[in-house]
Amino acid sequence: MIAARDLGVRFLFDRQRRVMTSTLARIRRSGVETWGLRNVNFEIAAGSGVALLGRSGSGKTTLLRLLAGVYEPDEGSLEVRGRVASLLSTEAGLLSFLTGRENAFHLGVLAGLSRRDARAALEDVKARSGLDDYFERPVASYSQGMRARLGFAAGDTIEPQTLLLDEVHEALDHEYRDVIEQRAHEVVESGGAVVAAGHDHPMLARLCSRAIYLDNGTVADDGPLHELRREYLEDVRTGSHR
Repeated sequence: MIAARDLGVRFLFDRQRRVMTSTLARIRRSGVETWGLRNVNFEIAAGSGVALLGRSGSGKTTLLRLLAGVYEPDEGSLEVRGRVASLLSTEAGLLSFLTGRENAFHLGVLAGLSRRDARAALEDVKARSGLDDYFERPVASYSQGMRARLGFAAGDTIEPQTLLLDEVHEALDHEYRDVIEQRAHEVVESGGAVVAAGHDHPMLARLCSRAIYLDNGTVADDGPLHELRREYLEDVRTGSHR
């Protein structure tokens, strides 16, 4: 489903530590270059659940955003087959002044649906999100969990083959976590793939059997989740790096 070869992502910052585009960097001719990921190699087969482990800043979210198509690699190559749905941020793609229904239509079109199909999917998004009457209210009135519900439900209407989950799902209520877990199992059982990051290790263990351990933007280890979890927690306890 997914193949990464010598994958790298570079971030450019100005003197005030603000992110710059490559064009701005050429104009200003100053700043700092940081590699968020470098020399990353892995493959994820169909029917797999893979957890991303690592400290904050290790590259987990950057990798998920690459898989989602939010970022483009600065070096190396990345192949992701099939439709991708993600729950990476409660704010991703949502416009606060629009209602849940309007945002769901907007997200459907961004995901590649025709305007007709995006419109036809709205009642399904409403039902999947469990937002009821709030679906017709502006997103500005939503809690973080409600925004996550809307984003996940809208993305799930495309019937993804790859499902990406960042730790934002940990802010959801237990009822909707169960919904996401069930959907993740369905994706894997149907021959898709799930890639999840977070610090809720019991939840990751229910979704994934394998882990990729990231440290300072590189793959420190790759193997069974139960083994890498022990390695990661020991490294955190001792303050060591790979």
